[in-house]
Amino acid sequence: MHSESPSGHGGASGTVSAFRQPKAVWAVAFACVISFMGIGLVDPILPSLATRLRASPAQVELLFTSYLVVTAVMMLITGWVSSRIGAKRTLVAGLILIVVFAAIAGCSASIDQIVGFRAGWGLGNALFIATSLAVIVGSASGGMAGAIVLYETALGVGIACGPLLGGLLGNVSWRGPFFGVSVLMLIALAATIAAVPQTPPAERKSSIIEPITALRHRALTTTGVVGLLYNWCFFTILGYAPFLMNLSPLRLGAVFCGWGVLVAIFAIFGAPWFKERFGTPRTLYGSFALMAVISAVIGIWPGDKTVVIAATVASGIVIGMNNTLVTTAVMLIAPVPRPVASATYGFVRFIGGGLAPYAAGKLVEHYNVHVPFLLGSAAVVAGALILSTVHGPLTAADAESRQPASQERAGAEAAVSQVPGLEDEAILAEEAILEDRAYGSKVSGTPSS
Repeated sequence: MHSESPSGHGGASGTVSAFRQPKAVWAVAFACVISFMGIGLVDPILPSLATRLRASPAQVELLFTSYLVVTAVMMLITGWVSSRIGAKRTLVAGLILIVVFAAIAGCSASIDQIVGFRAGWGLGNALFIATSLAVIVGSASGGMAGAIVLYETALGVGIACGPLLGGLLGNVSWRGPFFGVSVLMLIALAATIAAVPQTPPAERKSSIIEPITALRHRALTTTGVVGLLYNWCFFTILGYAPFLMNLSPLRLGAVFCGWGVLVAIFAIFGAPWFKERFGTPRTLYGSFALMAVISAVIGIWPGDKTVVIAATVASGIVIGMNNTLVTTAVMLIAPVPRPVASATYGFVRFIGGGLAPYAAGKLVEHYNVHVPFLLGSAAVVAGALILSTVHGPLTAADAESRQPASQERAGAEAAVSQVPGLEDEAILAEEAILEDRAYGSKVSGTPSS
């Protein structure tokens, strides 16, 4: 990782040039955009898939389940893999898997085939996401701060554009989004192979059981369960709301593009602002309460298309906040190394995200369309109650993290150079850098850059 001083990150001027980077960084950043597009890419084509392939909503929702559950399980071993074969080989392996399985999914003739190949896509995505941030940080000019800005930009662009691309291609054919991702990832693969330098295996080999044994720590298990419950509500909305809107793929893409823009804005800018003013636990209580209300509104008025669309788009605000702050909470209080905490938390929360859409489809089949959204609302309320059991440690960690030489600050910066790395760690590290700069300015009497 590059060495940085608190007062400057980009040379004499003290400014960060995030977008003047080596080719290797741009290659991986482009791949990051496409990878993050996959989060909402299939949303606009869910109703089309159900109609064209004569599948029930529950069957179609398995596209989320297979993708996210495989991603969750693979989060447990990505650190073990990367520490043995190196970051570049892990990155390339992930990209190859995405290219192959996305293309095969586009050629499939049944929903069962697509679900199976989407699982292979999730395997590749886990390998890619776990190493992309580390590669960007290791190759970026301008130090870690510039790398983080670029990574967050890729995250925001991918989340916002994924549904729009899915809608545009899905308006032509339901196969379009799968082929589109495969082609774009093939370009990213070629650029990565050509531009990213070879990386050696890590000196310290990760243990394959570390993320599982870390669950014995109460703080990590508690925040993991909170993440699972919040993701249950999140992916109920993301996965089943499209069936209530009765829109074309293109219009669904536009709806979820608006949702994605709000996710990105509030993950990158909103969460740090609210955390600074109200602290992590209070901000999360408010965010969880608002998410519970949004899910309940959809559950009460599922037949009102305008209400469903407005509530779904608005959920991007709280989803962006929660994505950052819940994982930040894990990083604040987990008594294990950050890469291990990331893998453990990723495993637990993605299990919730994977199971929720399928459960929503089954609940609608056996009961009615109100039940899954009201259950999602109850789940996020339960998450807030469980979070309150670690209110004290979170408040103490918030206070400690504001100290200019805190262990939290040093750990945040170290996290992004290790594997696996999550996007939320990048946001946490950037907060640390900006706070250090502000602190240094107060001490020296000079304005911060």
